[in-house]
Amino acid sequence: MISEKIRDDFPIFKKRKFIYFDNACTTLKPQCVIDAVVRYYSEYSGCAGRSMHRLGKEAEAAFEKSREEIAGFVGAKKEEVVFTKNCSEALNLVAHSLDFSKKRGVVTSVLEHHSAFLPFQALAQSGKIKLEVVYPEKETGLFDADAWVKKMSRDTRLVVIHHTNNTFGTQPPLKEIIGAAHDSGALVLLDAAQGVPHSEINFKKLGADFMAFSGHKMLGPTGIGCLVGRSSLLEEMPPFLVGGETIESVSLEKTVYAKPPHKFEAGIQNYAGAIGLAEACRYLRKQGMQDVEKHEKEMFAYALQKTEGIPHLDVYGTRDASKRSGIFLFNIRGVSPHQVAIMSDSMKAICMRSGVFCAEPGMKFLGIPDGACRASFYLYNTKREIDVFAETLASIAKLGR
Repeated sequence: MISEKIRDDFPIFKKRKFIYFDNACTTLKPQCVIDAVVRYYSEYSGCAGRSMHRLGKEAEAAFEKSREEIAGFVGAKKEEVVFTKNCSEALNLVAHSLDFSKKRGVVTSVLEHHSAFLPFQALAQSGKIKLEVVYPEKETGLFDADAWVKKMSRDTRLVVIHHTNNTFGTQPPLKEIIGAAHDSGALVLLDAAQGVPHSEINFKKLGADFMAFSGHKMLGPTGIGCLVGRSSLLEEMPPFLVGGETIESVSLEKTVYAKPPHKFEAGIQNYAGAIGLAEACRYLRKQGMQDVEKHEKEMFAYALQKTEGIPHLDVYGTRDASKRSGIFLFNIRGVSPHQVAIMSDSMKAICMRSGVFCAEPGMKFLGIPDGACRASFYLYNTKREIDVFAETLASIAKLGR
């Protein structure tokens, strides 16, 4: 069970009064993460993997220890974790490094985040791959595994799929889809930006071949993300970016690249970001990811209950809290989503996002081309905050008439 006392761990709550419901975009930072980042900059701010002096060695030890901590958090091996600047870069790494010369098919869905969709759309437009798109049930946003299977063929090289959708918060039947992909000889790239922060995920047990996520969505710093990939696949793939520390040796004639994960980490890395993300993993592990997930589902169910009966309020997606995360997507008829977000902020300091959430094709398919409002809950949110949220929406709905 998540206690409200954890709010004391977040210094921003002591300095400002506000309700933060924009957690699907980014999350607030606990003091322990801030301290870990400051400690790197103030005590051992050296270059990892390069310098032989004490600061360099301390930075290298902390950097690699962070990789090990993060790997353990997601059920992967240390050598399977590649540091990137965010989830978007991790997804692009796979798109540009995976070999599509023998099998050109890529299956994805209309609900994918632009960061997962655009790299493969670009490859399709250049003629390098053939892109197949899967559609969910329109009313609920839920996927049928068979819809994915029907798009797969012997030519399918890769299935690109989200763990948790960033608009509805719904989760596809991953076990069936991953199994079917492997049966057809395809690989699976999992966009887990909305999954790793909110669910207990084990990369090995899940069975995906690649998984991408960002640090800032799980209490960590901005500017750090990870690609997790099966060792055998990372060995085969050429680096996406090249430069310092990606090599074993260089001559004028040829370059021998380092083993994964280092061959994918060109140049000076975000050491402070990796250290901060590892601390965020330790913090979340202490809270218990099953309890985090349970808390979010309770917040969503409570929000449904408290907003029921508000006139002109449309809530999108399945009402079954067991089938989605803590994302509450809605509109108030007669008031633009941006205006609802602005009014909520000015009236009660409620911070939430409005728009199409980097998921324009999906929002158009679902009949919400002009966007919606998204309130997304996390472990530090409370029922009292949702009470204020519901009262505010009721007031805006009256004004909208």
